[in-house]
Amino acid sequence: MVQRVSTVAFEGIEARAVDVQVQVAPGLPAFAIVGLPDKAVSEARERVRSALIASGLALPARRITVNLAPADLPKEGSHYDLPIALGLMAAIGAIPPDALGGFTVLGELGLDGSIAPVAGVLPAAIGANSRDEGLICPAACGSEAAWASPDIQIIAAHSLIQIANHFKGTHLLSRPQPKVHEREETLLDLRDIKGQESAKRALEIAAAGGHHLLMIGSPGAGKSMLAARLPSILPPLSPSELLEVSMIASVAGEIRDGALTARRPFRSPHHSASMAALTGGGMRAKPGEISLAHQGVLFLDELPEFDPRVLDSLRQPLENGEVSVSRANHRVTYPARFMLVAAMNPCRCGHAYEPGYSCKRGRLDRCTADYQMRISGPLMDRIDLRIEVPAVTAADLILPPPAEGSAEVARRVAAARDIQLARYAAAGMPQVRTNAEAPSSLLETIAQPDAHGQKLLREAADTMHLTARGYHRVLRVARTLADLDGAETIGRLHLAEALSYRALADDLRRAA
Repeated sequence: MVQRVSTVAFEGIEARAVDVQVQVAPGLPAFAIVGLPDKAVSEARERVRSALIASGLALPARRITVNLAPADLPKEGSHYDLPIALGLMAAIGAIPPDALGGFTVLGELGLDGSIAPVAGVLPAAIGANSRDEGLICPAACGSEAAWASPDIQIIAAHSLIQIANHFKGTHLLSRPQPKVHEREETLLDLRDIKGQESAKRALEIAAAGGHHLLMIGSPGAGKSMLAARLPSILPPLSPSELLEVSMIASVAGEIRDGALTARRPFRSPHHSASMAALTGGGMRAKPGEISLAHQGVLFLDELPEFDPRVLDSLRQPLENGEVSVSRANHRVTYPARFMLVAAMNPCRCGHAYEPGYSCKRGRLDRCTADYQMRISGPLMDRIDLRIEVPAVTAADLILPPPAEGSAEVARRVAAARDIQLARYAAAGMPQVRTNAEAPSSLLETIAQPDAHGQKLLREAADTMHLTARGYHRVLRVARTLADLDGAETIGRLHLAEALSYRALADDLRRAA
């Protein structure tokens, strides 16, 4: 007789159903696992054997075969330990044979029979709920699984013995409840920054429309301080966004204590990060920094110090909002709809914009051009806002704190985003949340300038040699500026401000 247990295999953030088939048959004692397992799955034999012995159960001296179907789907990770162990327990009568029907099972076993947390519990629970199944998982992941649905049946256990007692009715386990982080770190406030009013304005525009932003300035001008305060003016994640972001974090194993947070992600990888670390990859094609920043912020400090090939790998995600990772035996796609915020010095010396500075590396314009050439033109063309951040003077530092902080800016950002949500929902595109995501085909309808604005845009397109992508990005920024003002139509002033950010970006692109 073959005992069947349901589990999952992960392809991106999708949890595909896997059928674990356990057979205990007459023959020489053996324990074989087939069905395209990786090394971690193959090692499950020893973990399962030791865990069962520690739980007071011994494997029968017979031939044990475990098949993971479908056989052509790669099986990776240690979460197959628990379904294999429970299948064996059902096969030898330690739990009722029909107890596991209607459950998806995942968890890693310790040698003492304990059940350790694993990655991917949330997408596994969502997949199980879509198939009208319950979930058996580690106790540490129970709260995470509970976010899938209030109706899903969850058995979250610390050990094999607890699961056996639950199914025998001697000690029933209660359903875990979803948790949120109760004591989160206080967000940094814009009120801490003195001066830099133009940079704060650009930060507000970027937050309101989801636009990419590049800040250029001397060391110590406050670029990193500004970027670190961006989360304080962003609205919290909506319920659908929360599930999207949490599923990625779950697959990456980055959900702490099973508790979710409504704060938007803020990722800041070091400039030495590899392409696999940024875009995703490795042996198991895990999500990279750009996917972990989905619906949040990816901050790249010292932008030209990144490997140019790594930076160019951002082109597709910046355009499409997703990234594909290909490996020899499979290909996965992860969401990557993030807001890129980058900071850089104007040259390798860092002081090219300071009056009277003499470059120690020779001609200042040569030093600046060589440094900025590390950023390709196509990547620069995808950045909507580019600003210069001047050095802060002593006179700025002795000024009193600004009257306006993050709370006031966040209210304007939230109002502008509400306008955008309503606009795209009315247009039949509820999946579009910000102006930066608006398809080009819709811009003629939602971002049509008035007569004065159209004249300015035509003149600027000829003078600045705007590409088609640049033209559309100017319209998206102008639409955001109009939303911040509560205006139905894009006016000349909105376009002029949007073009000012684009003009600086085109200067840098031509220098590169």
